[in-house]
Amino acid sequence: MKLFDVYPLFDVNIVKGQGCKVWDEKGQEYLDLYGGHAVISIGHSHPHYIQKVTEQLGQIGFYSNSVVNKLQQQLAERLGKISGYEDYQLFLINSGAEANENALKLASFKNPTAQRILSCEHAFHGRTSLAVEVTNNPKIVAPINDNHHVRFLPLNDIEPWIRELSRGGVAAVILECIQGVGGIQMATPDFAQKLAYACKRFGATLICDEIQCGYGRSGKFFAHQWLGIKPDIITVAKGIANGFPMSGVLISPDFEPVYGQLGTTFGGNHLACAAALAVLDVFEKEHLVDNAREVGDYLMEQIKQTDSPHIKDVRGRGLMIGIELDIPHKDVRQPLIYQEHCFTGCAGQNTLRLLPPLCLSKAEADEFISKFKKVLATL
Repeated sequence: MKLFDVYPLFDVNIVKGQGCKVWDEKGQEYLDLYGGHAVISIGHSHPHYIQKVTEQLGQIGFYSNSVVNKLQQQLAERLGKISGYEDYQLFLINSGAEANENALKLASFKNPTAQRILSCEHAFHGRTSLAVEVTNNPKIVAPINDNHHVRFLPLNDIEPWIRELSRGGVAAVILECIQGVGGIQMATPDFAQKLAYACKRFGATLICDEIQCGYGRSGKFFAHQWLGIKPDIITVAKGIANGFPMSGVLISPDFEPVYGQLGTTFGGNHLACAAALAVLDVFEKEHLVDNAREVGDYLMEQIKQTDSPHIKDVRGRGLMIGIELDIPHKDVRQPLIYQEHCFTGCAGQNTLRLLPPLCLSKAEADEFISKFKKVLATL
């Protein structure tokens, strides 16, 4: 048997990580400005994380959700406090797509006669069932998923959203406050506030997808907290457990849980909760949200000051940064990896995407700038 070949791969085998650095099987060190798709929040192989996960594995790694798991309760309390959502409810699952699936299901359960969903142009919310249907990429929407529930509307242009909401029948509006795959496009406070008001007015559930932009990456715990809104449902994943598969749905007290309404086999297992609690420990002790804001502002300013005709725009918040180029991103990304030994991400055809661990230092930001300038100078 061989692997199902759906990933274009860089010819690099990463075998070790520490902080914001990773190493390949040949011992070559790389600066990691991508964090495995924004998953590594507290840094690779953090000692506290390793300790807590190891301790938990030595006790019990998994048991079913048919019994009390006090680690889930601890996580809900800790997450509510640190995020400012102590009155919300938490449902734990395994992936970002699964979080969005359950969020959309909850919205539909709450308003069972509504059959429509509004999503953004260039949105990415996952690859499964409803999650892929609200993702604005026809190439990855299988015919069986194309059920015509969704209307895609432009970010930051409120009139089409109000027009669609006023027609009725909208169960949910789903929004990335900073679009990741969409190229680090940011919702404005004016747009977000008017959209939140319109959702309340017309009875639609507002879901903020914080899977990539959340959990401290923007320099606030959630990116929507820059915008002055409070969504009905918030979805989280990626950095929640620093690489252990885990996600969550934060649910307004307006939603009444019903036995059997949602369910999961692996979600919120003991090992996942131990990992997620360790992440919150490090967030608080090392002030990673503040660091993301401070180092992110510094890094963005250094990029903006880089003298290159190939840089068209620099945008983002905290340690979620997009560099729009006038050339294909692969012309920069490939030499960054193979010559300068630095990982970045990408979006579209022309945007580099930076999503480093939130422990990135200013010295490491300077290291990236040096490598980036070297590549630009050869083009």
